[in-house]
Amino acid sequence: MKNDTTLKLTGLLTFPLLFALVFLASAQIPQVPREIQFADLLVKINEQARREIQLDVDALYRNPSYFRIKAERANLFMPYVERELRNAGVPEDLKYLVIQESGLISDAVSSSNAVGFWQFKQGTAEEVFLRVDNQVDERKNIVSSSRGAALYLKKHNNTFDNWMCALVSYQMGLGGAKSYFGTQYNGKRVVELDRNSHWYFKKFLAHKVAFEGQLGMLVSNTGYLEELRIQGPTTLKAIAPRLGVTEAHLKEYNKWAVRGNVPGDKPYSIVYVKEGLPQANPAVIQREVSTQSSQQVQQNVVTTASTFPRVTGNTQRASQPDQIQVNNIDGVLAEKNTSQEVFTDNIGIRERRFRRINDLDKNEPVEAGQYYYTKPKKGKAEVEEHVVQPGETLWSISQMYGIKLSALKSKNRIREDRDLRAGMILNLQQPRKRGEEIPFVPASEYQKIMASKEETTVATQPRPTVSSSNTSNPAGSANNTPSQTYNSPEKIVHTVLQGETLFRLSQKYGVSVDDIRKWNNLPDNTIKVGQRITINKP
Repeated sequence: MKNDTTLKLTGLLTFPLLFALVFLASAQIPQVPREIQFADLLVKINEQARREIQLDVDALYRNPSYFRIKAERANLFMPYVERELRNAGVPEDLKYLVIQESGLISDAVSSSNAVGFWQFKQGTAEEVFLRVDNQVDERKNIVSSSRGAALYLKKHNNTFDNWMCALVSYQMGLGGAKSYFGTQYNGKRVVELDRNSHWYFKKFLAHKVAFEGQLGMLVSNTGYLEELRIQGPTTLKAIAPRLGVTEAHLKEYNKWAVRGNVPGDKPYSIVYVKEGLPQANPAVIQREVSTQSSQQVQQNVVTTASTFPRVTGNTQRASQPDQIQVNNIDGVLAEKNTSQEVFTDNIGIRERRFRRINDLDKNEPVEAGQYYYTKPKKGKAEVEEHVVQPGETLWSISQMYGIKLSALKSKNRIREDRDLRAGMILNLQQPRKRGEEIPFVPASEYQKIMASKEETTVATQPRPTVSSSNTSNPAGSANNTPSQTYNSPEKIVHTVLQGETLFRLSQKYGVSVDDIRKWNNLPDNTIKVGQRITINKP
């Protein structure tokens, strides 16, 4: 979005990297191929254009120290760029544009007075609903500006139906790009580049080639970027002690708050560097709510989840068909890991129907300890909301409440498990309004609730909640309480949730499946809901 941009290189991150990794990566300069997949396009590059792009790639690698710093900034900020592009339906490939535009320097300023991560001029920023005034400049906010850039790119792609043209329009403007391209690429899925192709797109491809292999590989040994969603009025100075960082630290990473103030007009994303390794999906925390009634409602939401799924009927024969209901829907308990074919033969239901009812993929296994439905799930649950717990998926939540997976996604305008965050409050009955952000349980209340539940579980070891005249309960029919972990300096004890597998636990704790089996003397990969699994800390 800028011409002949001169970046004001301030606020460079100083996190050290493992030098050997950087040197090795820097020494291997990637080569530009003759064909590149970009978004939904196949880009064919002739030899002259390939050499031109390669020169730009070589130039990016020429100064190893500068490239290292830029690559580390990319790894720090890119998860939030990817998320906003994904949420807007923009291909994640366009994330390399933010590196090209600003090098991910929040207060970069061009010679044409374009500002921030995505180099917006003030008028364009306001067109995509960014606030720019003497208190706030959202062009310097990685979340807000990425959301604005995604909106801008998507709007222009609606004109061209071609992401190359949409990308070039970011530099030329929509009118300039329409004059330059005409309609020759509209709807095309294969484009050919030569020496006359637009320089901006070739420069972009150079950044894609240069950084594609670096993202996710270079890891700072200092920490990762965490996000806090908060609505003021408040100040960075007031927030800093809660996060365990200094006011100067927050000001360094939140230059969008011009005077260190967070206004009360809407929620803003504050980012800061947190020590340790990042979670698979960093939690995004909504501001704390001061009213006791709101806190009580949110605690009730978490507590209610512990009573689901609700199992009624002859629970002693839960693994047999026509014996139990799960959330008032006919269901059955899987006693062991098996295939869909074997399981459906045993319970007398057609495999395709079983798969459709339970929102399963064709080759997905049936897991021990999991309840499955034999009659269709409903369009809404018996309760209004659910607070997402660590390790949960959209599928596991839909099974927990007997709500169709498609209905759960549509009510919350959320499509992928990677968009879930611990503490997120999902609607289970009413659809969320268009453009409405998903709220979160306040951080302090969420921690109190979970700590309270852990203390209760340790003290009482409650039995599963089953509404039935039969008092006995098979080991596999434990209710789906939030995952509990009990820590010692050497190990973690994890209580298995419904839908969890050894593979999922290995990913969660960064260990191997074989290690978990060895530590717990497991003969195979079968685990049951409520089972306690010991994880030795790596």
